Amino acid sequence: MSSAAALRKQLNTYVGHMYATGILDGYYQQLQSPEDEGFVTEVINIFLHDADRMLNDITTLLNLPVVDFEMVGELVHQLKGCSSSVGARKVYLACVHFRQFYEAKSKEGCLMALNVLRDEFYDVRDKLQTVMQLEQQIAALGPK
Repeated sequence: MSSAAALRKQLNTYVGHMYATGILDGYYQQLQSPEDEGFVTEVINIFLHDADRMLNDITTLLNLPVVDFEMVGELVHQLKGCSSSVGARKVYLACVHFRQFYEAKSKEGCLMALNVLRDEFYDVRDKLQTVMQLEQQIAALGPK
C-alpha cells in the first residue's frame, strides 16, 4: 500500500469514527467533492473562524452587567446554522440545548450552556484540524 493510500485509509477510519460517535453528521459528507479537494478545507476554516468569533461575542455579552439575551440568542442561532453547514453535529446539539437558557433569560444557565458549547466546539475543532492535516499530507503526495 502506498503512503497516500495508507493516509487515505487512516483519514477514512478517523472520519468514520467521527460519524459513529455523533461528532459529524451527513452534511459533512455532502461537502466532499472529488473535483475540488480544497473546498472542504476552506469551508472548515471559515466555520472554525466564524464559530470562534461567535463564541467570543457570546462570552462578552454574558459577562456584561445587563445581558442582551436577544443578541445572545441571535449569535447562538447563527452558530447553530454554521455548525450544521459543516455537519458539526455536537456543536449543533449544544446550540439547541443553549436555547432554553437564553429564552428563559437565565444568565447562570447561559454560562453553563456556553461552557458545554465551548467544550464541544473545541473537541470538533481539534478533530477537524486533524482531518485537514491528513488531507494536506495526502495532497502533498500527489494525485489519488
